[in-house]
Amino acid sequence: MYLLGYDIGSSSVKASLVNAGTGKCVASAFYPKTEAEIIAVHPGWAEQKPEMWWANLKLATEAIMNESGAKKEEIAAIGISYQMHGLVCVDKQQQVLRPAIIWCDSRAVPYGEKAFQTLGEEKCLSHLLNSPGNFTASKLAWIKENEPDVFSQIYKIMLPGDYIAMRLTGEICTTVSGLSEGMFWDFQANDVAQFLLDYYGFDRSLIADIRPTFSEQGRVTAVAAAELGLKEGTPVTYRAGDQPNNALSLNVFNPGEIASTAGTSGVVYGVNGSVNYDPQSRVNTFAHVNHTADQTRLGVLLCINGTGILNSWVKRTVVPAGVSYAEMNDLAAQAPIGAGGISILPFGNGAERMLQNRETGCSIHGINFNLHTRNHIIRAAQEGIVFSFKYGIDIMRNMGMDVQKIHAGHANMFLSPIFRNTLAGVTGATIELYDTDGSVGAAKGAGMGAGIYKNNDEAFATLDKLAVIEPDAANKSAYEDAYQRWLECMHKVGF
Repeated sequence: MYLLGYDIGSSSVKASLVNAGTGKCVASAFYPKTEAEIIAVHPGWAEQKPEMWWANLKLATEAIMNESGAKKEEIAAIGISYQMHGLVCVDKQQQVLRPAIIWCDSRAVPYGEKAFQTLGEEKCLSHLLNSPGNFTASKLAWIKENEPDVFSQIYKIMLPGDYIAMRLTGEICTTVSGLSEGMFWDFQANDVAQFLLDYYGFDRSLIADIRPTFSEQGRVTAVAAAELGLKEGTPVTYRAGDQPNNALSLNVFNPGEIASTAGTSGVVYGVNGSVNYDPQSRVNTFAHVNHTADQTRLGVLLCINGTGILNSWVKRTVVPAGVSYAEMNDLAAQAPIGAGGISILPFGNGAERMLQNRETGCSIHGINFNLHTRNHIIRAAQEGIVFSFKYGIDIMRNMGMDVQKIHAGHANMFLSPIFRNTLAGVTGATIELYDTDGSVGAAKGAGMGAGIYKNNDEAFATLDKLAVIEPDAANKSAYEDAYQRWLECMHKVGF
């Protein structure tokens, strides 16, 4: 028996087939092999054709079925992970009315900011847990004002994952988690945010039917089955946005647990057990995959733009050509904790939400020409990235989160022992590294939704834990001193 997981990204669509009994991935594939097209008609715009997601999903499905040799009758359930905050509009015939406005499109920013000020910051933060910002509701407001002919034809609005589920099953539905990421969910009323619909002039009928995240959300139609080579009637039993799904993939479900990634940019996604928000709106809060009216589970999302991109800049400009990242880690290890007094603020990749959307730029502090070498700079860069994570985690702690454990994939910056040890040392959290990805997580989520696994512990019992990093008590004061010095540099730039 197999479980099929899809991950609908903005660069590619990935499919994975997981053996339900062993929990192991038996085949995976992604398309396109080059990065998917993003349409940018004007600066700040970013659109994709939903039909392109479907075309790539078909190719990925065909590839994994051929690679695995699995029979279509052996697939018990399907799960979907998807790029968050996008907007897909369809008419009554389920035809797409315009290209999807995806997560990185910024045209709706003024609409969200005006709503935030008009409705009131306290109202928005206490009910939506966020500013309306550049999320799905504000994108729809842009269409209403700028494309009234399109708006008048809209039957339902959907997130990218809702669209894929519709193509699979013919049913249009969504989840509370999905509505929360679009700013359509009122956490005080435990219902669709009627006050925001009224403000923007949206009819509630535009909102799709709501289904539990883990539940039967439709079955594969005869048409979709013929297109994909799947069995008609196969149930779709899970869907979630990519960040909640990444947390699920790392078995992060409970308050105090954190899922983190550290690629070009970095993400810290923690689970909170109470309804709360940051008064300065420096983080985003959405319903986690296991949030219900009876059990509060909120995903607090912190994004740091200046993460691995700083490390790659150091590789290009500071170290000799040909030096690998692993060799850079060896060089950094020759410098002491605290990098001999150098502090680097890693914010050179645009405005940071964590810094209230200010663009401070990257800055290097404390260099002594008679003392420091490239080894100190390499280490200071990694420590600076970690300290930005710590700064954000403290925002989460001020929201009531007791951060005890950080789950991460064994990839990117988490491949560096210095990065891992510094993060554990300065936060006091245990770090656990795993071998998994989003499409595999979506497959296991489908197993939970179908009742094949009774809970997350059973679903992720076979998750490969590659390493555990405990906080280094002996060097606790050294890490803390280095962080305090870094904070002093933050004060110098106004924080």
